[in-house]
Amino acid sequence: MNDTPVTPENDATDAPPGLSPLRRVAPALAAFAAVRLLGLAVLAGWGAVAGSSPHKLLSARWDSLWYARIAAEGYGYEVALPNGDVHSNLAFFPLLPWLERLVAAVTGLSYGSAGLVVSVVAGFAAAWGIFAVADLLLGRRAGILAVALWAALPVAVVQSMAYSEALFTALAAWALYGVLRGHWITAGLLAAGAGLTRPVGAAVVAALWVGAALAWRRGEGSWRTAAGVLLAPLGAAAYVLWVGHRTGGGLLGYLDVQAGWGNGFDGGWAFARFIGERLASSAFLAGVGLIAGVLLVLWLYRSCVRQGQPAVLLVYCGIVVALALCASGYFGSKPRLLLPAFPLLLPVAAALGRWGTRRAAAVLGVLAACSAVYGAFWLNGSGPP
Repeated sequence: MNDTPVTPENDATDAPPGLSPLRRVAPALAAFAAVRLLGLAVLAGWGAVAGSSPHKLLSARWDSLWYARIAAEGYGYEVALPNGDVHSNLAFFPLLPWLERLVAAVTGLSYGSAGLVVSVVAGFAAAWGIFAVADLLLGRRAGILAVALWAALPVAVVQSMAYSEALFTALAAWALYGVLRGHWITAGLLAAGAGLTRPVGAAVVAALWVGAALAWRRGEGSWRTAAGVLLAPLGAAAYVLWVGHRTGGGLLGYLDVQAGWGNGFDGGWAFARFIGERLASSAFLAGVGLIAGVLLVLWLYRSCVRQGQPAVLLVYCGIVVALALCASGYFGSKPRLLLPAFPLLLPVAAALGRWGTRRAAAVLGVLAACSAVYGAFWLNGSGPP
């Protein structure tokens, strides 16, 4: 894996060197806001026709209810299913409900609505972080396009929900940027925050450790590098150890909690069987679509390698993809679990950046419209569990 950043591509959209960071990122944030507002507008229109509440769909269904209950009551709630499985709220990492509680205390909003506020702020922070990484490696134009692509993903509506994907992506993107720039203590703190947000925070920790090892190999390591290495795993480790102590399960306590939800890592065997069942049934086309989706993700990752992305990004993205595709559990969640894998979009952003502005804008417009329609359809149907 390459530990040297790919070379930025100069183009007419790159800003003058003296432009302030906010002005430099402004087009990317504007693109993110426009795409997400389109998605919310379509969701509102769909809700008016279908008689559904967009606010409820975004803040008071599926995982958002679990986060809001943690914010309101703390940990300890669980549901026993008829088959003997136990769904415990200990499966949900604490940073999002902590922030929901803080925002609710300051604003008087409900916890679900506070979660939407957190996601809005985190969404913009994630967009800026994605831009910062792409701008550093590929230039400003690619950075803007990468953000627009992330906002227009088929399941991007999750970025506007009281879910933890936007928050995690923000922390991960800025941690990776910190590693690429050698800001080790900042990167370590952000990685610790990512570890308090989602289990896949392990990907950020691993990426930072690889970056630190490469820095030492180049003779650039320092006490700050060591501090970042030590800080990075503290968030996830603290929560996992606390869950183990609370449940009496020790180091494996958190895995036992996840097992109660049917979640685990089996190398993709359960997902492969799920696809096989689709292929052998009347849902054959759905099975073909799933295979095509997996192949697309793998092709994009291969493109990241061929693009020469730094090892830090390849390690992070590879772990996110592996955990999403190779874990057992509810398979409808896999698309949203891939949302933090934003390095997959960098080869596409670079390719679009070589197109004319009108042509690239037309493609992004179509993708944004499709994302908006699919998001409204998805939330009014099975939705993201």
